[in-house]
Amino acid sequence: MMVEEIRSHLTENIIPFWKALRDDEFGGYYGWMDYDLKLDKKAVKGCILNSRITWFFSNAYTLLKDESLLEEAKHGFAFMKEHCMDKENGGIYWSIKYNGEPEDTTKHTYNQAFSIYALSSYYEASGDEEALSMAKELFRIIETKCTDEIGYKEAFDKGFHEIENDKLSENGVIAEKTMNTLLHVFEAYTELYRVSGMPEVKERLKWIMDTFADKVYNPVLHRQEVFFDANMNSIIDLHSYGHDIETAWLIDRGVEILGEKKYEEKMTPITKDLTAQIYKVAFDGHSLANECEKGVVNTHRIWWVQAETVVGFLNGWQKNPDKPEYLEAAKAEWNFIREHVIDKRNGSEWFWEVDAKGKPFEGRPIVEPWKCPYHNGRMCFEVIRRS
Repeated sequence: MMVEEIRSHLTENIIPFWKALRDDEFGGYYGWMDYDLKLDKKAVKGCILNSRITWFFSNAYTLLKDESLLEEAKHGFAFMKEHCMDKENGGIYWSIKYNGEPEDTTKHTYNQAFSIYALSSYYEASGDEEALSMAKELFRIIETKCTDEIGYKEAFDKGFHEIENDKLSENGVIAEKTMNTLLHVFEAYTELYRVSGMPEVKERLKWIMDTFADKVYNPVLHRQEVFFDANMNSIIDLHSYGHDIETAWLIDRGVEILGEKKYEEKMTPITKDLTAQIYKVAFDGHSLANECEKGVVNTHRIWWVQAETVVGFLNGWQKNPDKPEYLEAAKAEWNFIREHVIDKRNGSEWFWEVDAKGKPFEGRPIVEPWKCPYHNGRMCFEVIRRS
């Protein structure tokens, strides 16, 4: 039942909504729709937004084989290539003006990673070798310009000189390294390795898993740490529930793609622990709270956290069939999404944020540089593929 509902939601709601945001005049996809469903065609276009949309349509085509989806992916790829890529210095900008000119020329490691993710999936969907070449070049840029001996640095100016990481720092701190960037570099490299088989990418996947196990995962608190100083020391008492349930299944997927027994044995106990702890402390039987900072729980239900919860618990059950409560949790979370997170208004998609009872927070946009079909679209893909 859940699989068919989610397939229908993907094809009848999410895909048509994002097709309608295509900008045929200036390229890419429109960057802002407010809570009242007013579309701003002159809003900034986030490069993360456009890479994620390109990733979404590429995977939608690969799964559903609808040629119109490949056309959307091609449209997204063209915008990435022509406008998001810095042809002089290399790398992907942070954001673009509505008309295709650079807006924020910051080069963030997180942003480079999402472009690799998109380009790898687009290569699989289209067979376009140029996309794979671009993904390989961004891999080289991350590994030569965005790393030190300890991990991935975060933010750089146009010429790749390091700057303050204000874009991926929250909760009152400025982090020199983050779990979030490390996770999404891992996710991107998993996809790049899957489609290319590059041995140097495989080695970095191993290194990232070692870093997660040794420096990010906190076995005492059964969680990941979130924000770090330059030497990967945690700088805040924060438990990000959504990232932990997302990390659990993404690392399981990476282990599967890697195909090495050593890393399966090393990482599986960690992903099982993260899943069990999230089920224990963050899931109320219906939906997942946002985070816990210094012992204080933020009970807001964020759209992407709910989407990752479905996949994370479904994955947890598939890896541990003796945990039927995880499957029930995935089903319950989908019911919460269906009833409360999906915006039933005509011409809308998902609310950005609702409270624990499902009441939306008015004023949060429906589309903005971070709000796109990546998490909820991927939830649909994963449920369908795993059925």
